[in-house]
Amino acid sequence: MAGLTADVVWRAGGRALDARLLGLLRALQRNATLKAAAEEQNISYRAAWGLLLEAAELAGAPLVELQRGRGARLTRLGAQLLRSDEQLRHAFDSLKNRFEVSGEAGSARPLRVAASHDPLLAAFFERFAMPASLVDEVSFRGSEESLALFSRGKVELAGFHLEGFDVRRFVQPGRDVLVRFAVRDQGLIVAQGNPKRLTSLADIAKSHARFVNRQRGSGTRRLVERLLHEADIAPEHIRGYGNEEYTHRAVAATVAAGGADAGFGVHAAAAELGLDFVPVLRERYWLAMRRLEAAKPTARKLLEALAGKPLARIARRYAGYDFAGAGEVVPVEQAFP
Repeated sequence: MAGLTADVVWRAGGRALDARLLGLLRALQRNATLKAAAEEQNISYRAAWGLLLEAAELAGAPLVELQRGRGARLTRLGAQLLRSDEQLRHAFDSLKNRFEVSGEAGSARPLRVAASHDPLLAAFFERFAMPASLVDEVSFRGSEESLALFSRGKVELAGFHLEGFDVRRFVQPGRDVLVRFAVRDQGLIVAQGNPKRLTSLADIAKSHARFVNRQRGSGTRRLVERLLHEADIAPEHIRGYGNEEYTHRAVAATVAAGGADAGFGVHAAAAELGLDFVPVLRERYWLAMRRLEAAKPTARKLLEALAGKPLARIARRYAGYDFAGAGEVVPVEQAFP
């Protein structure tokens, strides 16, 4: 029996926005021109222009601002739409496990994924793994929550980075294996030119700069909490500490739209939107899967893509990553003795 599927649909005046629109807007976050974004989405420039005109008519305001000689950028409404879509999909994805209907027994089905958000991983899934039918459902959530779903068998692949919890609670030597994805830069995401000269969380507290945070339970939120503790800074001294977003991209979009002076996230999210980045640390991002799953054809093809040209081609667009060793399978006891 075919699996049941569901999706999020945005409507205005009773009419649904074209399903290609959100993909085009995300591509515009990664590209400086509408032409480049259209090429990434495999649609013509004319079709992309038509999508934006139709969306502006339905929404009552433009989602993208086109400037002669300066390319294209999302308007505040466009950035808010993307941010709201990511938040809604995050909440929506948490309901999917209640309504799963498995496919035919014995069929080679794509992997279900729960992962802490990472821009490069998201692009790899969106532009390669999903079109290749290697990955099906992708739900971005906190590292610990992703590993908990993996431990319970709700997903076949979990993405996580380390901060504030014991990984061995969720992965077992012998039963599970870990896969190297990348080492990435984390730090402050600030406006272009860093006008407030922010170099640390202490600077944010002292200057009363507006901050946008990640959601409770995420690995990056735990990282911020640790850094504040080490600097002896109370969270209430950070203006906007309770303002939360669910992805690195949403944090960067908030800064780009003027909703905050700074956020904490990966270099790639800042670079996508033309923002400045102040590096604070480097961290390893891992993938976890069952040892038996790693030997199946779908997982083997995914590992080959991580180690080969598919990931390398996509990674060229993303700043702040070292993906040497990507796709390498590592025993749990070796990674976390």
